[in-house]
Amino acid sequence: MDEKEFQKRCDAAFEALLRRLQEAGDAHGFEVEGGSGKLEVLFDDADETRFVISPNTPVRQIWISALTTSFKLSWSDAAGAFVLEKTGETLMQLMGRILTEQLGSPVSV
Repeated sequence: MDEKEFQKRCDAAFEALLRRLQEAGDAHGFEVEGGSGKLEVLFDDADETRFVISPNTPVRQIWISALTTSFKLSWSDAAGAFVLEKTGETLMQLMGRILTEQLGSPVSV
């Protein structure tokens, strides 16, 4: 995939993710900020925890820094989405899982 196609797919994924995270944030009490090409999920906890979701254009991946881990998702034509190769989770499924782990209650993204 060339850079232009990656950017198009990444932009669409980020738009959808931002909408869904804002809805989940309203329901579960976390903030979502977007800007400079990345998204941040901010939690109101003692550690001021934040998840950072950003594109890594040179390697055509979306990287998520969360739960002291770096998750690297690549485009899957079969899934029609960015996918974490190790687990097969899509971007939305992975965000739901790590938000659920962070908050201790089920979160759907």
